[in-house]
Amino acid sequence: MKRILLVFILSLALVTSFQTRTVSLSEHAQDSSELRLQDMLMLMLTPYIEKDLRSYYNPNILKDVSPFVTPWKIELIETKRNHFRGFNMQITFEIEPTDGGHHIPVGKDRMTYEISAGPEVKLINHTHLKTYKYPPE
Repeated sequence: MKRILLVFILSLALVTSFQTRTVSLSEHAQDSSELRLQDMLMLMLTPYIEKDLRSYYNPNILKDVSPFVTPWKIELIETKRNHFRGFNMQITFEIEPTDGGHHIPVGKDRMTYEISAGPEVKLINHTHLKTYKYPPE
């Protein structure tokens, strides 16, 4: 059931873009169907994002804290699909993970995932953009 829901939400969220679409947060001054679909997509992808960020940040950048992702701190940069109505899609976004407890940002990352039928979610590119100084305990 989770797989069917994930495929349905992913296909709905990305159907609006035929080849490439760039989305900015400034485009949305009020709630819309597109914004709700994007938010649902971020909620569905958050576990994959957190898993990949934890494996990158621990122990390379953070030793005592695991990065935590809040869906409202994910900015959708671009979506692509392999061809019209194709269900092999890519989504790129920038994320500012936090420490989870005090919501202190610990860095900034750009990640691209490939999403395909099954559903299969696979990280295909991760660029660490910034490391923020984390205050000592």
